[in-house]
Amino acid sequence: MLIASEDRGVTLKMAPLKNNIKLRGRLKKYIQTSLYLGLLLAVVNLVVYLISVPAGLVLTCFVLIYFAVLLVLQFYNKPVIVNELVSFATQYGQIQKVLLRQFEIPYAILDDEGHIIWTNRAFEKVVHKEKGYRKSITSLFPSITREKLPGDTEYTEIDLTFENSNYAAKMRKISLGDMLESSNIVDTQDYEGFLIAFYLFDETALKIALQEVEDQSLAVGMIYLDNYDEALESVEEVRRSLLTALIERKITKYIAALDGICKKIEKDKYMIILRRKATESLRESKFDLLEDVKTVNIGNEMAVTISIGLGLDGFTYAQNYEFARNAIDLALGRGGDQAVVKTPENVTYYGGKSQQVEKNTRVKARVKAQALREIITSKERVLIMGHRFPDVDSFGAAVGIYRIATTLDRKAYIVLNEVNSSMQPVVDLFKKHEEYKDDMIINNQQATELAGNNTVLVVVDVNKPSITECPELLRMCKSIVVLDHHRQGTEIIENATLSYVEAYASSACEMVSEILQYIGQSIRITAEEADCMYSGIIVDTDNFVTKTGVRTFEAAAFLRRNGADVTRVRKLFREDANEYKARADAVSQAEIYRNAFAISTCTSEDIQSPTIVGAQAANELLNIKGVKASFVLTDYQNQIFVSGRSIDEVNVQVIMEKMGGGGHLNAAGCQLNGVSISEGIGILKGTLDKMIAEGDLVIE
Repeated sequence: MLIASEDRGVTLKMAPLKNNIKLRGRLKKYIQTSLYLGLLLAVVNLVVYLISVPAGLVLTCFVLIYFAVLLVLQFYNKPVIVNELVSFATQYGQIQKVLLRQFEIPYAILDDEGHIIWTNRAFEKVVHKEKGYRKSITSLFPSITREKLPGDTEYTEIDLTFENSNYAAKMRKISLGDMLESSNIVDTQDYEGFLIAFYLFDETALKIALQEVEDQSLAVGMIYLDNYDEALESVEEVRRSLLTALIERKITKYIAALDGICKKIEKDKYMIILRRKATESLRESKFDLLEDVKTVNIGNEMAVTISIGLGLDGFTYAQNYEFARNAIDLALGRGGDQAVVKTPENVTYYGGKSQQVEKNTRVKARVKAQALREIITSKERVLIMGHRFPDVDSFGAAVGIYRIATTLDRKAYIVLNEVNSSMQPVVDLFKKHEEYKDDMIINNQQATELAGNNTVLVVVDVNKPSITECPELLRMCKSIVVLDHHRQGTEIIENATLSYVEAYASSACEMVSEILQYIGQSIRITAEEADCMYSGIIVDTDNFVTKTGVRTFEAAAFLRRNGADVTRVRKLFREDANEYKARADAVSQAEIYRNAFAISTCTSEDIQSPTIVGAQAANELLNIKGVKASFVLTDYQNQIFVSGRSIDEVNVQVIMEKMGGGGHLNAAGCQLNGVSISEGIGILKGTLDKMIAEGDLVIE
């Protein structure tokens, strides 16, 4: 066989093949058809002899000539046909190779370790490499590591970015064992080698189009004026319309600059429609509209603050609107002066640096009191619970609800499991008093046995299901009432029959004290109950120092009129010597970080309630000049408890939320699992550094 190569093609000149080369398949049958017809003609010739000998002789001559021609054609044409077939197959393979080489989709062949064996021109053009590049695919695309190559799987797909272009890299496994199974040269037994076919599909235009569609999708938002009535009262009557007009103009102009629509739906409420792309500008600016509105001043003593709720990425416009409503509720529940963005995946908070203004009117308290009365009287029994590791405020509020329920002739139970040393004297006031029954305080097991459709569950001093005293009760009781003064977070008690959450209130005991005055039937509370609720207010306000308003003192006065005694309360909170020393040590060992944050640790040895001592130490650290916020970490029950406190310059709730916790603007905390004290301090410092770098935390 001779093979001669020419430019721009391949010409095959082959010598006659040996006669022992045989064809098979349909081509063989096609060529043998003429032979079968010749044999049939010979049989016909014999039949003709029986009819006429002369005719048989004539046909015999024709048969001989037919077979002679057939043999000549078989001898000369078969090798030519075989040669032409081989030539076509060879040229077809070359054409396939050329077509694959010129294939417009970037294509490469890799070995089982990811090294490049062969590439086409499109691939070389994309990666800017010459023909013959044989390095690992990872050298071109670092994101394609060896672990991401198809091994156990036949096919994998990876999204990657290369030189500002987006690609979908698809890799398919090609087994060499199957391809070489019939080879007479290579033994493929137990051979598991394979090649990888590697394709690159440019999805840049698709991603741009999808991003454009997403950017043009509509986002729904709500803007509420937090202190509209209070701000108007602080200016002259003739200038109130001017104040309203200036605020409305600033909001409308701001939204119009983002190519959005702003529509006033009530005197202090606005609805806005924006493109999703515009919301990115809002996020980048940290919703500076929150601060812009505060600059409106025409002599008003109180700056106007707003709350913003945005709903994004819903499947429908109605869902985005529902997200916006949920977001504005979260913003208001957390104290206002902040923006909340809600998507199907998460909730993001911005702002929240101002104290919420106390409402002077008690209309809301009266309405909630009447609603609570109706709910309790519609059920046979009442279960009352606070948060885990209860404090005096939680227990005091529970005692107040207990008095309401018993006055309404309903059986009431307080769910309480563990009692720490600081709580023990307060709890003993009721356990040792003959007026109160033994089943006044029950544990989780007893509570679950009493839960049912005819039971109302009242949750006090907490609105986070996971940290309630008995989370199972939330699923077992259909009627749920929530009374809380903490700023709401992402996790809230849903489907509550009645929710009364006021972030401006100093304590849950203050809220319950107001409800007691409006519940009706002239409820009389005992001295022990008054002492307990008064204690809750004292603890949460740090002896009327923090978060104290007019209504706080009015609630305290109500309790004093009903028998609360300051001297008895003070005796209840006398401390153990070890706890006093531990708090002093925590204060003395404090580190001043960034000249603004006091960070310390509190020991838990020989102390029954180390978390409370840590919180007390954090409060005392605020007395140091220059300290804007304090944090005390306590190692207790295989967890690190972090107590954060501030006065008015730093929102510790936002800081603690970044670490998985929550709380108030001035008092918050979190729990860290699986870390040591030193690691916890590192996490806290890292969080502070990141928030300062991103502008979420400003220190001067």
